[in-house]
Amino acid sequence: MTSYPLLDVRVTTPTLELRGATDNLLDELADAVRNGKTHADPAPYDDPISFYEPDPDVRVAKWLRAIWRGRGKVEPDAWRLYFVVVVDGHPVGMQDLIGVNFSTLGTVTSFSWLANDQRGHGLGHEMRAAILHLAFDGLGAKEAGSDAFVDNHGSNAISRRLGYEPNGSDWATRQGEPALLNRWRLTRDNWEQRRRDDIHLHNIEACRTYLPLS
Repeated sequence: MTSYPLLDVRVTTPTLELRGATDNLLDELADAVRNGKTHADPAPYDDPISFYEPDPDVRVAKWLRAIWRGRGKVEPDAWRLYFVVVVDGHPVGMQDLIGVNFSTLGTVTSFSWLANDQRGHGLGHEMRAAILHLAFDGLGAKEAGSDAFVDNHGSNAISRRLGYEPNGSDWATRQGEPALLNRWRLTRDNWEQRRRDDIHLHNIEACRTYLPLS
């Protein structure tokens, strides 16, 4: 999309590709949202999130509106890059990178989901590794954070394997009920120890031009 180069940013690994979440890619992914393929048990998402909307068409509409709002907010204290996860040419989920006071602190966090028929094959780990490569190698991040409910064993295991360290706990609600979160912290030094040479960044000059990185 030549008019908005941030949507042309890509990250590629031997297994998958993160592509900027254009409306065309979101439209391809909408059936997964409509059909409830974002669901997991126990529920991994804190409130508020569109995935808990019971009406499938309203769920898709709320999901799209949230992404459009997020794409449009680019401020020094908060920005968000949305990527569609593509495997063998097919969209299977999303992986986001969120700048948190990045220009001052150099910190990021992430959010992701994967269609339930694609889980259990290591894609969650690969998605997170790809977005961390963009953050640290491409954007010069100093630290990455993550959190997951204590019963979200998959996400917590990914954080451990990628070198995150425990960073306390917190409370959030999911579907209106309180639940405990694990917080995780990945320093640049810990990421460097596990740095991969088979993850490649494309068109990231747009990030340096259009994001408030410094």
